[in-house]
Amino acid sequence: MTEKTQTDQVALVTGAAQGLGKAIAKSLFNAGFAVVVTDANEGGAQETALEIDASQERVLALKLDVLLKSDFSEALETAVVRFGKVDALVNNAAMTPTTPVMEITPEEFDKVVSVNMRGTFFGCQVFGQYFADKGYGRIVNLASLAGQNGGTASGAHYASSKGAILTMTKIFARQLAESGVTVNAVAPGPIDLPSVRALVPPERLEQIINEMIPVKALGNAEFVADMVTKLASPEASFVTGAAWDVNGGIFMR
Repeated sequence: MTEKTQTDQVALVTGAAQGLGKAIAKSLFNAGFAVVVTDANEGGAQETALEIDASQERVLALKLDVLLKSDFSEALETAVVRFGKVDALVNNAAMTPTTPVMEITPEEFDKVVSVNMRGTFFGCQVFGQYFADKGYGRIVNLASLAGQNGGTASGAHYASSKGAILTMTKIFARQLAESGVTVNAVAPGPIDLPSVRALVPPERLEQIINEMIPVKALGNAEFVADMVTKLASPEASFVTGAAWDVNGGIFMR
């Protein structure tokens, strides 16, 4: 059997139009992957794809609404037509509201849980079956420190959904391990991203940095993206069902 290398791999990333998803897509591309940039915002996905690879030879932009299982199936089919296969899935798409716990409405709760938890579940289900059928695959789920400690500045629905993703990662890891498919999670703490600075008031963010983060700094998105890329690589065959913590020492175990 021919040994796999990153230069012949294809990865699909959800929620890749901006923020951490965009950083992950760039990292995968720079490591040699062909990358399928997906997002509910099709225009944003196209802009990111052009930014990553102006030639569009190793990148494809697609609209993918993680609320729709059919969108995962259609994106997979389109990617296979374009690149011949898909080898890795990064479930990154998420909503990150900071609504106080007693003010969360039923509608907001359902939307956040559906995007974050159900979206990750159907991604694992659709791509997990495809990977299992071909005997190889990598799935990386974006969890969060919030799912481990209840959150530092995030909403209760967000934290709960990310805790569920940690459990879901273990479930799919067990289900797919014998088929040559690994499933892992990365659980970042507060990352220095425009979205984080937009969600958390400056004074609250400074308080978090100075009083709650032992290393007294926000995390680096590129480092998290490189970690995801490593877990998506063929070399990551002996790592599955794990949660990789990147939180500045807020949560230690």
